[in-house]
Amino acid sequence: MKHRCPICKTPTDSEIGAEFPFCSERCRDRDLGNWATEKYVVSEPVFDMSELEAGDESSGRKAAEEDEDFKGFRKPDDTIH
Repeated sequence: MKHRCPICKTPTDSEIGAEFPFCSERCRDRDLGNWATEKYVVSEPVFDMSELEAGDESSGRKAAEEDEDFKGFRKPDDTIH
């Protein structure tokens, strides 16, 4: 796959360059530095927080239901020595 380096715009090729999509280790490190210094940011949240909160509540109920199914059985961390 042919592409241009996102840092210096030099043409790169995925079949030839080990640093693809970058043209060199230097450009790859500069890109990493840009993320580390927060020059690059994700502009929108990947998840909707209300969906995450709703998911946590339902998973908590499910875990409680699963515990009810296994009453009387030892859990793996309840090892008898």
